[in-house]
Amino acid sequence: MNGIHDMGGMHGFGKVHHEDDEPVFHETWEGRVMGIRRSLVKHDIYKPYNFRFSVESLSPPEYLSASYYERHLKATENAAITKGLITREEMDERMEYFRRNPDALPARREDPKESEQIQQITFMLQPLNRDTGGNPAFHFGDMVRARNINPLGHTRLPRYIRGKTGTVVKYYGNHDFPDIDMDGKTSPPQPIYSVQFDAAELWGTSAEENQLLFIDMWEGYIEPA
Repeated sequence: MNGIHDMGGMHGFGKVHHEDDEPVFHETWEGRVMGIRRSLVKHDIYKPYNFRFSVESLSPPEYLSASYYERHLKATENAAITKGLITREEMDERMEYFRRNPDALPARREDPKESEQIQQITFMLQPLNRDTGGNPAFHFGDMVRARNINPLGHTRLPRYIRGKTGTVVKYYGNHDFPDIDMDGKTSPPQPIYSVQFDAAELWGTSAEENQLLFIDMWEGYIEPA
């Protein structure tokens, strides 16, 4: 998607700040948002790939003004409404209740078995590699060029490498292709490669010397150089 949601390589936003010994969650509510997300996946409300599409559906002002988990919360709300799990009116009514009653606690339903299942659900634990799919068209050492495409929907191809040339350094097997899976449709798996780019190829004379960048790319993103 050619939007503000793909911020890789964009100027004007300052340096990426790294926090030493950063906790998993800074606030309790952030962990609850993660729990809600996992619950929606567990109940097949949406698939892992659909979540990124929900984030990219946020308007630029919403996206830029929200923190990481605020974006997750907004995207989860939108996904729940889109899937008919709750209406916007029901959500607004519930939020207004807690504004008027800040000390009120949400209703709890103890279900140890389901809690354990949800705790096991992470996107990393859901294998996305597939035994089916075509044989790799590229091999170690092949020179390739990132396709210069401008899709209207979701894509994992960063804008700053489109049209740039790199070298295949690793093959990961066949994996689901998320660009098509955003609307829930299945698609033939594609090979994924790690492609090495020289920083000078991407940033020109302003690049740091002797720096390399490695991008994992589906086969549909590249072509022979």
